[in-house]
Amino acid sequence: MTFLFKPLLAGALLAVTAAAQADAVDTLREFVREVKSGRAAFTQTVTSPDGARRKSSSGQFEFSRPDRFRFSYAKPFEQSIVADGEKVWIYDADLNQASSRRLSSALGATPAALLAGGSLDKDFVLTAEGPQPDGLEWVLAKPRTADGTLRELRIGFKGRTPAALDILDGFGQRSRLQFTDFQANVGLPPASFRFVLPKGAELIEQ
Repeated sequence: MTFLFKPLLAGALLAVTAAAQADAVDTLREFVREVKSGRAAFTQTVTSPDGARRKSSSGQFEFSRPDRFRFSYAKPFEQSIVADGEKVWIYDADLNQASSRRLSSALGATPAALLAGGSLDKDFVLTAEGPQPDGLEWVLAKPRTADGTLRELRIGFKGRTPAALDILDGFGQRSRLQFTDFQANVGLPPASFRFVLPKGAELIEQ
């Protein structure tokens, strides 16, 4: 009985693990399919490739499908990244300088695309990592097209809610965003995703 029981138990555990991993990817797909808008506070920690240097910032994130989002950094400096459906704008308040580029060339396989886009399987290869010690269910998303700027993304869910985003860039620098107070399918005015160039600001178009 023992000889037969062990393979059956191992098979059952593998089946449970596979189901859990499939659920993690399904959670991400369901989030993209069902959540049309949202907002959350975030803290971001950027770590150098050698792990010796860290930079922290915080702010507010909002999105509305398709392809509209805003990252508003408040600390330690004021910066905005806004996608209006056609262009992505980046504004640095200290420099009073803005840059813009076409959304089609800026979004692609990016962290914003993972959260606010709608072409998951077109842009990424998705692999579930299952439950981790931090209590989150993680999904690994690797860009299908390697351009050297981004190696991989990982998104962690607490239940059905995105709780963290981990980004590893082509230089080995790692960024971790942690989300709090996430609100799904909230009414966001169109003005939230409209960028107006501040008076006197320099504009660099790419």
